[in-house]
Amino acid sequence: MKPLFILLITFVLSILISRLIFGQFDFKLSGKIALDVMLIFTAIGHFILTKGMTMMLPDFVPFRTELIYLTGILEIAAAVGIFFPSLRWITGCCLILFFILILPSNIYAAWKGIDYQTGNLGGNGLSYLWFRIPFQVLLIAWTYFFVVR
Repeated sequence: MKPLFILLITFVLSILISRLIFGQFDFKLSGKIALDVMLIFTAIGHFILTKGMTMMLPDFVPFRTELIYLTGILEIAAAVGIFFPSLRWITGCCLILFFILILPSNIYAAWKGIDYQTGNLGGNGLSYLWFRIPFQVLLIAWTYFFVVR
């Protein structure tokens, strides 16, 4: 839920600041900034909440901890790539693929009742998917409209 709040609050603040600075609302720039801030926030989670995020991957996945660190680094790289015009389209396409590929880990975590923030069982369970799946769809659409298109 926190990434959603960060995305939306940053978007609104960016829109207002763009109006003050440029004299008009810059929705495209504000959308990129909001996604960027959210990606940095979630990337930091990969390094702070490593134990819980590692639990979100089934045991048969090799190098689970390293994969969590790698995806955190990839999120930071995507946050940077969004602002380079020559990299923007490929970054956006890779982000959409990334958002699709991480959905199974969220489904697995919900199914197992994993609370990635505490690194324990006792999370929201399958009810979490009522939020997570629409949020993933929002991230995919957001990336398409503000970065790829």
